[in-house]
Amino acid sequence: MTTTTPNAARTRLPRGIWVLGFVSMLMDISSEMIHALLPVYLVTVLGASTLTVGFIEGIAEATASITKIFSGALSDWLGRRKLLAALGYGLAALTKPLFPLAPSVGWLVAARFIDRVGKGIRGAPRDALIADISPAGLRGASFGLRQSLDTVGAFVGPLAAIGLMWWTADHFAAVFWVAVVPAFLSFGLIAFAVNEPEPDASRKPAKNPLNTAAMRQLGPVYWRVVAVGVVFTLARFSEAFLILRAQNIGLNAMWVPAVLVLMNITYALSAYPAGVLSDRINRTALLALGLVFLAGADLALALLPSLPGLALGVVLWGLHMGLTQGLLSALVADTAPSVLRGTAFGYFNLFTGLALLAASVIAGALWDAYGPVSTFLAGLGFALAALAGLLAVGNDLRTESKE
Repeated sequence: MTTTTPNAARTRLPRGIWVLGFVSMLMDISSEMIHALLPVYLVTVLGASTLTVGFIEGIAEATASITKIFSGALSDWLGRRKLLAALGYGLAALTKPLFPLAPSVGWLVAARFIDRVGKGIRGAPRDALIADISPAGLRGASFGLRQSLDTVGAFVGPLAAIGLMWWTADHFAAVFWVAVVPAFLSFGLIAFAVNEPEPDASRKPAKNPLNTAAMRQLGPVYWRVVAVGVVFTLARFSEAFLILRAQNIGLNAMWVPAVLVLMNITYALSAYPAGVLSDRINRTALLALGLVFLAGADLALALLPSLPGLALGVVLWGLHMGLTQGLLSALVADTAPSVLRGTAFGYFNLFTGLALLAASVIAGALWDAYGPVSTFLAGLGFALAALAGLLAVGNDLRTESKE
């Protein structure tokens, strides 16, 4: 594989990668200001159960994933990515005011659903656009940088939520209204500051990216990447359960968003270095290390019901995210033909999103029936199973880009 040093990667990464990273960062600031408080708001203000929280989170992410397959395929058919990505960011921005206006759980489900449709529309075309822009030898660094900047937003958002909850004396709706602003800034940035490269005239857009012939064209190694991603996701339920664990051990509502702050600082600091390193060594080894961190996080969250135990579990969870999420995207880009990249990211996100729905509903049901310890011990079991599966197919994933 191409050898890259961190400094070289930083100077050679195209401008568009940086801009797309800041687009993600601003939208994540908006989303995480809301999502850091939403589970507690649902349970303590609207009286929802933890099973309901798990169902809402799972349905939300599954909705985004199902939408991605169609938007990704459409971007391949059009041969263009930016229009659909901007449309998705715009829809997400327009739905943000629904959160402070929602009077019931049903309205919040609808708001979360529409918001995730926007995420689904933008996700696969944006990831395919990153793969189109980034040099093959810097693909891990490109996805790692976008993931790091995205995750900066994911801890700035909860920090802002903490400050605003203190300033407004726990006024949830006021915090939700402030979150509208960065969402619209994100849309403006992708609409006016991202330039899509001209399509290669020698590569004709896919005529029907969703037929069985196109699925076969993606190839067996790509489908093994999808299988690994699914098992990964079964081991990683929604971060909403980290927030609920914090509340369960007695953390004040104002400080609950600090859980996501700590996790996402760790995530942001590890994602870009992991991406750069994956351009130099075997990506599979880093993915395996990420699963080891996830297993450790589940163990700490299950057996250490204290603030230090919570902090340890959250840090390990963030390290797991940093070592896996950008690398899985890079593997999809490595193994998929360029004319089917949007479809490839769509299928990947569809199947992993359905797995997240299953994982989150299982986690919520276990929590309601047996308590939080059972939820995290089940996560530990899935993590160990995923690690065994990854090691079994590791050699097949040591692939060069098809560029």
